[in-house]
Amino acid sequence: MGAKSKALPSGNRISQNPAVNFRDKIISWDNLPQWREALRQSGRKLVATNGCFDLLHLGHVTYLEAARNQGDVLIVGVNGDDGVRQLKGPTRPINSEFDRAAVLAALQSVDGVCIFADKTATRFLAQARPDIYVKGGDYTLDSLNQDERRTVEQAGGRIVILPFVPGKSTSSILEKISQL
Repeated sequence: MGAKSKALPSGNRISQNPAVNFRDKIISWDNLPQWREALRQSGRKLVATNGCFDLLHLGHVTYLEAARNQGDVLIVGVNGDDGVRQLKGPTRPINSEFDRAAVLAALQSVDGVCIFADKTATRFLAQARPDIYVKGGDYTLDSLNQDERRTVEQAGGRIVILPFVPGKSTSSILEKISQL
């Protein structure tokens, strides 16, 4: 069998089950308003969250599952590479924005992923107009970016803070690796 070099395999498969293509769950910035409007028309409740999601770990997948269970559809806003550098420093991200978006899109609990260029999620939230905005337990309503909070609340959405999964973070994984 010859090896093919592709960034993402084509997804061709032999199966009795309907085809699944995580690539279809990556929503371009330009298509986000139409995607959101289709959800609104169908009456489904949209949950949004955002983050870097640099090295996916148990804390992330536990959090994303809990976020998805808050509504009917979960969209994840992914900070673009420049935004991650601003937030985490010059050595991050480890994985490119497209790779991070693709891995998230492959999760069953995630219905859509959109990469946004900014350091904060304010413009992403204005475009997505979620019914529910979920953040992890390392935030409170007071420590949350207040522009993000206002954007969600002024559009009629509410904010849910989920418990933090202790000891599970990309930073702690990178610290372990650095000690090897």
